[in-house]
Amino acid sequence: MLNLENMHASDVRQLIRNEEITGPTAGMAKGYTQANLVILKKEHAYDFLLFCQRNPKSCPLLDVTDIGSYQPKRLAADANILTDIPKYRIYKNGEYVEEVTDITAYWEKDMVGFLIGCSFTFETPLLENGIPVRHIEENCNVPMYKTNMMCDEAGVFSGPTVVSMRPMSPRDAIRATQITSRFPDVHGAPLHIGNPSLIGINDITKPDFGDSVTIKKGEVPVFWACGVTPQAVIMESKPSIMISHAPGCMFISDMQDKTLSVI
Repeated sequence: MLNLENMHASDVRQLIRNEEITGPTAGMAKGYTQANLVILKKEHAYDFLLFCQRNPKSCPLLDVTDIGSYQPKRLAADANILTDIPKYRIYKNGEYVEEVTDITAYWEKDMVGFLIGCSFTFETPLLENGIPVRHIEENCNVPMYKTNMMCDEAGVFSGPTVVSMRPMSPRDAIRATQITSRFPDVHGAPLHIGNPSLIGINDITKPDFGDSVTIKKGEVPVFWACGVTPQAVIMESKPSIMISHAPGCMFISDMQDKTLSVI
């Protein structure tokens, strides 16, 4: 069995390109930054760039491709955003169309790729500090929820903030807040801790994206801004086409997590 946790990012990307990995990437290539993906046509690229600038907790930009280029500028020089993510989602006019493992057939010469910081990146320092991460323990995808917290509008883009959730003891939640606040480029500190109904989540056992996880007695849910937010926003804003990663299926970059820490 391959040791994906300790494998170099480029080797994991090759397995993904070969479609030997087609599921969530949590826990893979430990120490390397993971990123969400949004691809839009040029006509919507400026509005989305502005949307990210106005909503840095949900959409912390790590890299933007040149128009028509499918190679990241900063995160991995030999990568291809058309093939190096396990699963992609295609949206047309705000409607989810299908999920695929290769988007070469959808690529157009006026498209722009945005790579956005992912909370999977700060899970390594959480684990190194003895804080359990439940979806890794249960070998499933992180639960993600739409909230009643609206993003700041930018051009055609508006909609709700999506959050990811990790249950923790109150003590671990305090420590996790301290740790993740050092990583503003991958969502930073939590947006909310505790009662999910206060942010518009009526049933914590039914995430909008990802999988439900066990919340043990005495634990509290801890919510971070999530890079799936653009998918919820696209459903509201309805551009002609948008391509994204499938929830939990990230781009694994050559950038090391430690370079993103502000302390």
